[in-house]
Amino acid sequence: MEKTPSYFVTREAPARISAMSRDTKLIVVVRDPVTRVISDYTQTLSKKPDIPSFESLTFKNRTTGLIDTSWSAIQIGIYAKHLDNWLQYFPMDQILFVSGERLISDPAGELGRVQDFLGLKRIITDKHFYFNQTKGFPCLKKAEGSSKPHCLGKTKGRTHPNINPEVVQRLRDFYRPFNMKFYQMTGRFFGWDD
Repeated sequence: MEKTPSYFVTREAPARISAMSRDTKLIVVVRDPVTRVISDYTQTLSKKPDIPSFESLTFKNRTTGLIDTSWSAIQIGIYAKHLDNWLQYFPMDQILFVSGERLISDPAGELGRVQDFLGLKRIITDKHFYFNQTKGFPCLKKAEGSSKPHCLGKTKGRTHPNINPEVVQRLRDFYRPFNMKFYQMTGRFFGWDD
């Protein structure tokens, strides 16, 4: 088992993993690309407070509303493009896309899909989680081998900066066709365009 967020967007990764094992099962957690890009910016901002504004990074030209696709944070959310690359090496039935939103709203249900995909008995249920109001995320009631609950680390659940609603809408419009293609490719509607 290996966990690395950048694999899905790294051009060379599918060929390398396929060369290692063509039978590999891949699990990719995805979330609304607009929320994802804002979260990416928030994380960078926490490390480098002097970076340019979200708006200035988002647009090549603010007047025309042209999105700057050279910004890696924008690129990452074009899931259909990345999936195209993976499908050259792995069939769709070896790839499971997990909804980041459902991991928060229904962690046991989404992890049930993971257990099914891996051919495992469903042992993780709602009773294993509680909702941490401070974090805004579900947490494990008791981590394996520990007597204490386990929650996501300090870097998760940061408050996002307020982004101009027009900028958010422009990003929604930008991602919509890519999202529609992704839904079609995966056979799953994630509901990011509501």
